[in-house]
Amino acid sequence: MAKVGIVMGSDSDLPVMSKAAEFLEEMGINYEMTIISAHREPDIFFEWAKGAEERGIKVIIAGAGKAAHLPGMCAALFPMPVIGIPMKTSDLGGVDSLYSIVQMPSGIPVATVAINGGQNAGILAAKILATSDSEVLEKLKKYSEEMKQSVVEKAQRLDEVGYKNY
Repeated sequence: MAKVGIVMGSDSDLPVMSKAAEFLEEMGINYEMTIISAHREPDIFFEWAKGAEERGIKVIIAGAGKAAHLPGMCAALFPMPVIGIPMKTSDLGGVDSLYSIVQMPSGIPVATVAINGGQNAGILAAKILATSDSEVLEKLKKYSEEMKQSVVEKAQRLDEVGYKNY
């Protein structure tokens, strides 16, 4: 059963949203992913968001650009955490999306990652699930250790080519 719902308003968002899906796969977390326009097909959107809890979804990752209503509407309808990904737009570079997602009214929070921050949305969803899943928690700890080791190795390579490392 899927634990994370990934929804986007357009297939043009797929390159960013797929980064969230790839991270969830790496952690062994099941997800469902779909494209629904909150503006063009509100009846389908309402059905999807209202039925997410019943389908076993624990966290929703919603990506949107421009007016970016999708994450906020998910948060209004879904009783558990929603993570918004503002999409970079050609008009305002994604700042429009960021402001739309992050400026939610009191009582309807949306956790928001960086513009085009698909991977961080996947990581945040995994961290939320890890609060009640020790297997996911251990995988996240291993992932963090691997990131740390990668930085250490890069610093060592600087030493090897003659740059001074403190």
